[in-house]
Amino acid sequence: MWIEAILEIVKLTIPALIVFFTIDRLMRQYLGHQLQLQYNETRKRGQDITTPLRLQAYERLSLLCERIDLPSLILRVRPEGIKAGEYRLALLLAIQQEYEHNITQQVYVSAQLWEIIKIARDDNMQVIEHALAQVPANEEARKLAEAILQVLLQRGESATQKAQLAIKREAASLF
Repeated sequence: MWIEAILEIVKLTIPALIVFFTIDRLMRQYLGHQLQLQYNETRKRGQDITTPLRLQAYERLSLLCERIDLPSLILRVRPEGIKAGEYRLALLLAIQQEYEHNITQQVYVSAQLWEIIKIARDDNMQVIEHALAQVPANEEARKLAEAILQVLLQRGESATQKAQLAIKREAASLF
């Protein structure tokens, strides 16, 4: 008699366990799928907000590179009426001001790209220092400008040109 009772319990328990585990598995799959959908939707909304900001950052960093590119800088910061030492300071100050004006853009770009931007800034400053070593500090500023352009001609592709290329590559990766 008690064996029949145990068999009766087993007959009822096994199908109930099968149903329970099947429903448990289906619910886990369903909830996992729902969580994934919510995550994807939230991520897409975040990208809709950050993508324009990132594109604007790439534009501003591209402009930064253009403005600190030494030939452009020499055209903007005119070497008239001052000595080479003063001109050096004016060029270095212009580069540093441009950099500081755009420093917040590092939030929107990769750490690697920001490092390339810093290298371009530092390289331009080194070119100015290298050119000043060839021209006495009390010489006309025009001589320093010529020396800077001569150093650039000898070097070939500048660091700012490489930075521009890196900006274009990273911006293209958004699409």
